[in-house]
Amino acid sequence: MNMTEIQLEDISVMCVVAKGGPSGARAAFDELESKLPSLRGRKFYGTYHEGEYRACVAMNEGDSPHAMKLITWVIPGGRYLREKVDDWEQKVETLASVFESMASTRRVDRTRPSVEVYRSQRESLLLLPIE
Repeated sequence: MNMTEIQLEDISVMCVVAKGGPSGARAAFDELESKLPSLRGRKFYGTYHEGEYRACVAMNEGDSPHAMKLITWVIPGGRYLREKVDDWEQKVETLASVFESMASTRRVDRTRPSVEVYRSQRESLLLLPIE
């Protein structure tokens, strides 16, 4: 593992809460993407906290979450441990275990969510909140 510590700023997002937790993530992202006029230039995130998974997209100027029937939220900033995952689509089943091994190295801040940052179809960053 090649973990680095980062400081994350708050990120304002629109999101869809997955039905059934992480197992509903794909359906939640499908629903989220279907409400956006275009995916071009969008930054996508997955968050997990206390059993709840959210498919999120960063707010852009001019977005109308109410018109798109999306809830708004803020991914909280702070100290996170970052781990890059290449070819994440082939490794979706292993992401939870990557978070677990990250958690074994530091004290986790349980008040904030774990965050998946989707940089591209191939590259993802996993962010674990730390104290």
